[in-house]
Order: sequence, then C-alpha cells, then structure tokens
Amino acid sequence: MTDVGRRTVMAALVALGLTPRAGAVAAPRRPAGRPVPSGTKDGPRPPASLLGTEIRRLPTTDKAIALTFNAAWDDSGIDTVLAELRRRKLPATFFPTGEFAEAHPAALRTIAAEHGLGNHSHSHPYFDDLDTEERAEEVRRADAAIRTASGAEPLPFFRFPYSATSEDSIADVNDLGYAVIEFTTDTNGYLGPDGGVTVDVAVRRAVDAFAPGAIIQMHVGGEGDGVVTDAEALPRIIDAAESAGYGITDLRRFLGPAR
Repeated sequence: MTDVGRRTVMAALVALGLTPRAGAVAAPRRPAGRPVPSGTKDGPRPPASLLGTEIRRLPTTDKAIALTFNAAWDDSGIDTVLAELRRRKLPATFFPTGEFAEAHPAALRTIAAEHGLGNHSHSHPYFDDLDTEERAEEVRRADAAIRTASGAEPLPFFRFPYSATSEDSIADVNDLGYAVIEFTTDTNGYLGPDGGVTVDVAVRRAVDAFAPGAIIQMHVGGEGDGVVTDAEALPRIIDAAESAGYGITDLRRFLGPAR
C-alpha cells in the first residue's frame, strides 16, 4: 500500500470514529484466496482501528511521538537506553526477535519490567519469501520465546523484518491477533559511523519526522563498530521533542480501556 493509500485509510477510520479506544475488534479484510493461518495469539487483541493496514503513524492529533527499539542481534546499547528512559521517566516499546530473546533472556527480563514488548518474528526473514503457515510459525515461535525469556505477556503488536510488508502478509499477521506497527522514520542508527550514520545524522532523521503520532524506530545495538549510535542519539532526540512541544507516548495506550 502506498503512503497516500495509508493516509486515506487512516483518515477514513478517524472520520468513522474508530479511535484507538473504540474497543471492538473487527476481522481484517483478507486478500481473496488466502488461507487463514492456523492458531492465533492468546490474550489481548488490538482494536479494529489498528487492523487492515500497516501503521506508520499513530491515529492521534496530540503532539505526541512514540519511541521504539528493535532488538535482533546485538544488545550492547540496552543498558544505556534503559538508563536514559528511566532517568526521564519515559516509555518506549521494544520489538525483539525470538532468537534475540533466546540469546539475551536477562536483557529481555530487564526491558519487560519497565516497557512493552512487541514481536519482530523469530529469525528475521523476509516475509514475502514465506507462505502463510511459515509466517505463522515465525510469529508463534517468537511469541513463545519472548514469553519464556521475559516472563511477560507480549503486546499484540508485530513489526515486520526489514519493514517488508505486503497485503497478504499483513492479513496473515492480523489473523494471528496482531496489529502491524511499523514506523514513520528509522534513524538507521544501527549502521553506525562506519555505515555513514553518525549521532548527528540519527538525530536529524528523527527530528525531521516529528508530527502528531510519529513512530520513531531505533535499535538497541549496532553493526559491530563499537558505537551504538541510537543509544547516544536518544537524549538529543528526547530533548528536541520536548523543545518542540512533543510528549513521548506509550504504544500501550492504543490498546483501549481494557489494557
């Protein structure tokens, strides 16, 4: 779906009054001829306003942005990120893979004690290369690994590896009980200075995307050059948001009153 299409869908949802707290969950529209994956997520399910498309901007007019962190391989920035969020008393949402959860259970328990956990697949594959059941297996295995490692119930939020979404794969993930939460911008901090992304670049990419409901994607690690750019950029991103009159919102508020 194009950016124009996504904006049109979200505008229609707002016009119909399907706010994040609307409550009832409707079945997402599936592409014709696609099987429904077997097995669905237990526990809370996302509201109808978050289904049927990928969410790249939260449905709010408040001057609020969401901070999110992917965790797929390296955990070297976690302590710095958590310390800064704790110092500021701010929320964030973390999207680990199942393999990350299995490799870093202590880190995941620490994160889960303070923040929400989404699902970023088990092994970080391109979902376009998988069929419906293989996608379901990736999601279910990650859910199980995250639960086991963290001792917490993951949120019904899924983020695609490489942000490689399609109509079919979104429908498959929705059928499993997850909203697809992507991002407004990625700082690309995981690339690090050796990949051309300095702290200044990461901060600028985040700040340029500030708007009501913007979702900022960062990473808890890097690509091995010893610098965790997003961890170093985080204080400046928060300072810039506060200076511009933006608050930091928790994705969990978009699950409705029951949550």
